[in-house]
Amino acid sequence: MLVYQDLLTGDELFSDSFPYTEIENECIWEVQGKWVVTGSVNVDIGANPSAEGGGEDEGVDDQAVKVVDIVDTFRLQEQPPFDKKQFIGYIKKFIKLLTAKLEGEKQEEFKKSIEGATKYLISKIKDLQFFVGESMHDDSSLVFAYYKEGATDPTFLYFAHGLKEIKC
Repeated sequence: MLVYQDLLTGDELFSDSFPYTEIENECIWEVQGKWVVTGSVNVDIGANPSAEGGGEDEGVDDQAVKVVDIVDTFRLQEQPPFDKKQFIGYIKKFIKLLTAKLEGEKQEEFKKSIEGATKYLISKIKDLQFFVGESMHDDSSLVFAYYKEGATDPTFLYFAHGLKEIKC
């Protein structure tokens, strides 16, 4: 199994169990999330509660919760929305921090593709949700989520150069 960590903080952001598609000159990875139900498990043991004197609800505490699989699995923390000016400020800081961590060819690829990726994200700014990793570090890479037209499940966007692949 491969886990993708934030290169800046080490937070786990997603794994290869969530396939990705490269977009925007391979600068952004697009990952499909899914709403799932966690918590309570309904087990049918074949008994007939009415025949056995059981009521509708035999005191079972239903703890089922609907969550987005990627957010729940990797404990992503939602952040307040950014306006365009705040986002550009974040991107400038992010570019500086990430460029210092990248070497040679990777650094050049990042510099060439980040402008197009930034424009792509700014075009969706009003539709994006913003997440960071579990540590909620100030210098984290952001993870973006939005709903494609007509979709019921969110799509997540990651900066490819801000990810580190770890074999588990």
